[in-house]
Amino acid sequence: MITLIDGGVCAAAGFKAAGMHAGIRRNRAKSDLALVTSSVPAAAAAVYTQNRVQGAPIAITKAHLAASGGYANAIICNSGNANTCNPGGEAVAQDTCEALARALDIDSTSVVVASTGVIGEPLNPQPIITAIPQLTAALEASPAAAHSAAEAILTTDTHAKEVAVSFELSGPSGPVRCHLGAMAKGSGMIHPDMATMLVFITSDVAICPQMLQQALSTDVRTSFNMTSVDGDTSTNDTVAILANGLAGNTPIENPGEDFTEFMKALNTVTIHLCKMIAGDGEGATKLLECAVTGAAHDDDAKALAKSVITSSLVKTAMFGADANWGRVLCALGYAGVPIDPYGISVSFESRAGEITVCSNGVGIGFSEEKAKRILLEKEITIRVELSEGTAHATAWGCDLTYDYVHINGDYRS
Repeated sequence: MITLIDGGVCAAAGFKAAGMHAGIRRNRAKSDLALVTSSVPAAAAAVYTQNRVQGAPIAITKAHLAASGGYANAIICNSGNANTCNPGGEAVAQDTCEALARALDIDSTSVVVASTGVIGEPLNPQPIITAIPQLTAALEASPAAAHSAAEAILTTDTHAKEVAVSFELSGPSGPVRCHLGAMAKGSGMIHPDMATMLVFITSDVAICPQMLQQALSTDVRTSFNMTSVDGDTSTNDTVAILANGLAGNTPIENPGEDFTEFMKALNTVTIHLCKMIAGDGEGATKLLECAVTGAAHDDDAKALAKSVITSSLVKTAMFGADANWGRVLCALGYAGVPIDPYGISVSFESRAGEITVCSNGVGIGFSEEKAKRILLEKEITIRVELSEGTAHATAWGCDLTYDYVHINGDYRS
């Protein structure tokens, strides 16, 4: 059984965290530097943005994981500056890693580094380097420390995003209790093509780097890659996971029952984060979910669900609580997937109930008043039923509001 627990990135054994204001952001009330460490070397895996313009930290993290053979001891992340499209950006990221390595007495290749914030503005490494002794001294294995780190990676987010679970895997003498914890940032520039925003996951499961990478790369296809706020794929998207083995389970080195259970626990964590990210979209008032069933193939279902969730017209209709189902069919029609328009049914669902608005590709009579009540709720599901096969997929997004333009119109100021 997979159980939700407290603790965030500190829920797993051997992990500590800290967050502080280092001086990268002008607002001293906002933390801007986060650190997560493992007491022992941890198997590490990561996925990154497919945007061809990438932040300098991604190049450094890729190089470090390659040099270390897929192991790491620490993750350091700053907010307020993306360290992207900057002269000397990779040197800044490397200097950060080396300063942290000295403070922790580890090799610099054992450090995963990430940045988020404004693109194209030089990042001065000195505030980070100066803050590292204080940051490492603040490390604790507590829910409060995990929350402090989660707050330090935020940009336009309105709240920290954390989740943790416990579950059982087999051990040498019987079942062993294991843990996964995570923190994420993401509110705007969210349309991942691999991973998403910034997500850092910790686990005390014993698993080899190759299987950990397989688990993460597989998971993002149905989690983060199915999340969209505004259709913009960030330059800095990174999802990284560390697993240090301190739970004492039988090491996972091949596919099998334990690997499947680990995948289920990982997906529980990532789906929770997807919903948090989508629901906290810049200016958003509603979390939207599009559930597609009856597609011919899995990839078709994914493309259709994501087309609906990214449609600006669907998003604005949901903001206005307008049951304009024609916009849903329009988004399905341009998704690039062969479908029978007369085999589509659409319904809207929320805590206020469910209402079918389209059957066999044509409108049917429905109560506009009931539809309005359903669409005024904070969480809405758009259900799309096709007649092509048995494949299904779910995507998550949010409504599009006036505030999205306001937030992004003066993002740098």
